[in-house]
Amino acid sequence: MTLKPEPTAPFHSVQYALRVLETVSKHGNGVTDTQISRETGLPTGHLTSLLLTLRREGYVEQVTDGAYVIGSSLLLLGSGPARRQALETRLQQMLAQLRDSVGAAVYISRYVDGEIRVTQYADGPLTPAVNEWVDFRSAAHASAVGKCLLSQLDHNGRRDHISRHKTPRLTSRTITNEKVLFSKLDSQPATVPMLDIQEYAVGTVCAAVPLTAGASAGCLALSLPIEDAHRLRSAADTLNRRAAPVLLSMAL
Repeated sequence: MTLKPEPTAPFHSVQYALRVLETVSKHGNGVTDTQISRETGLPTGHLTSLLLTLRREGYVEQVTDGAYVIGSSLLLLGSGPARRQALETRLQQMLAQLRDSVGAAVYISRYVDGEIRVTQYADGPLTPAVNEWVDFRSAAHASAVGKCLLSQLDHNGRRDHISRHKTPRLTSRTITNEKVLFSKLDSQPATVPMLDIQEYAVGTVCAAVPLTAGASAGCLALSLPIEDAHRLRSAADTLNRRAAPVLLSMAL
């Protein structure tokens, strides 16, 4: 596959990049720069800078033995299981960065088929995830995640959820009255993070912001131990500012 771009073609560098990507894609187990140069006819000197650019943009990755494999950005251009896996990997990386930025465990949750689902999260030794002592699906009335998702539903959607999941008192701060709960949800500004101050679990505070894409309800949330409650609002503000990039990554 020797490169033979037209001498006058203004975009010959794009042709080079495409041939390199084709070569890397063909070698599923990885291919060296020497082999890429041999198959494309591109001089090693030119190839080095091109591979650096492709690596920086995530179109190729270099594995431990120095060989090149296709990267997540290239997978995102495709479809099927490989693309879904690439999206999940990229999203997990973003969550890990956000966890380190806010100093708290972070979560992505969605309202799917009438149920609350935590689809991905990032925690760590210094940022432990909340202890799910009551199934999140049954605690929408008490958790920041649940209240944030319920706030995105219409009145009938909320009533349907509460009819299937009652509102038991989990702590002394839990709202158990449906009318009070719905009034709180209606008065919550969309741009202000939803808070949970020990409503779901004693010793834990949480915050959640909506991630709404079309008719799909979702949210980005964090949790902190009560001794770090003084950081909750500032962490929630950071979470709110970072929500747009996360939503964009989910929508790719």
